[in-house]
Amino acid sequence: MQISQRMAAARPLATTAMHGRVEALQAAGEAVIDFSIAISHFDAPEAVRRSVADAALHTRLAYTSVSGAAALRQQLAAKVRHDNAIDAQPHEIIVTNGAKQALYEALSVLTDPGDTVIVLCPYWPAYLATAQLLGLKVILVDLPDRLDAAFLAALPLAHVFILNNPHNPSGKVFSADELGLLAAWLGEHDCAAIVDESYEKLIFEGRHLSLASLADWRALCIVTLFSASQSYAMMGWRAGFAVAPGAVVQAMENLQGPITAAPSALTQVALGAAFASAESAALVADYRIRRDLVLQQLAPAAWIKMHCPDSGPYLWGDVRALGCNTVAFADQLLAQYKVALMPGDALGRPGWIRIGYIGDDLATLQRGVAAVLAFGNALHAGAATLALPA
Repeated sequence: MQISQRMAAARPLATTAMHGRVEALQAAGEAVIDFSIAISHFDAPEAVRRSVADAALHTRLAYTSVSGAAALRQQLAAKVRHDNAIDAQPHEIIVTNGAKQALYEALSVLTDPGDTVIVLCPYWPAYLATAQLLGLKVILVDLPDRLDAAFLAALPLAHVFILNNPHNPSGKVFSADELGLLAAWLGEHDCAAIVDESYEKLIFEGRHLSLASLADWRALCIVTLFSASQSYAMMGWRAGFAVAPGAVVQAMENLQGPITAAPSALTQVALGAAFASAESAALVADYRIRRDLVLQQLAPAAWIKMHCPDSGPYLWGDVRALGCNTVAFADQLLAQYKVALMPGDALGRPGWIRIGYIGDDLATLQRGVAAVLAFGNALHAGAATLALPA
């Protein structure tokens, strides 16, 4: 049996691999606190659950068009016009099995093998993995504190620029000025953009703006990705969609058709109900309390610098003061303390750690952070050592 060269070189995403390790330990009876990814302790909105239950029990679920049911695409077009100021039409919407599928399809239809794509570092690992699967040349560029003219002038030419706004893992929310400068740069350099706005509703400070609202997004070829996973606590529902120029959506549909066709009818019902529901002020307020609680708990530690993020379900910490291998840090923390977090290496930044703080109850959250704190304090004091990963 021979595996293709393309897939033989592929590896599981480090983020999902760590979560898989946690699940295996939990299945073996270990009580592991999982900060490695963000899985909300909230349930999906009641309107979503009721709509799906009603559809499953009382509706004949038929195939829809590959891009999604016409009524749903009309609803989503209205959503982006109202919420995001993107003047999209239903034929410029494609419903997907989560944001990852939309990313893969968009990048597939906008590039050919050997083309270049700019990815800001640190990054969501799927950006890098998808580009590598497609045989693209990835140009990693350090995420600036502020995206300004000098930063853009130093960028190399590329076919596609991938922007994550709000940004994972830093929690940065790009301003209107920053986005305006980027839009101008894209036009000047004939560079398309894929903008992942999966965390659009999880804003603590500032205001989220869509890049596509500030420019002629059709002319610039801006593809905007949306997901219900984080904004509506629907991680396992795999419900997302993309907004793109009509020709791009048609090409994405041509790719999606032979792979999955449309998402399941129930997924589409869930997606429509989610984006029709009121924004969850309670969810965002709860996350803000958790964010501040963890920052307060870690504040006395001299070995970690963790800024307060403006958005998102993650905290991003600089632990370079420990002078240690952060993969080994994460491995040993999991082995000794039964707490899982994500080493920054998985996101392109050795010496950093990412903590998903929205799962479990507050007592469990505090207990897990106390373990991270105790382990880091011991390393910093020289009372503990790390074994390098094999």
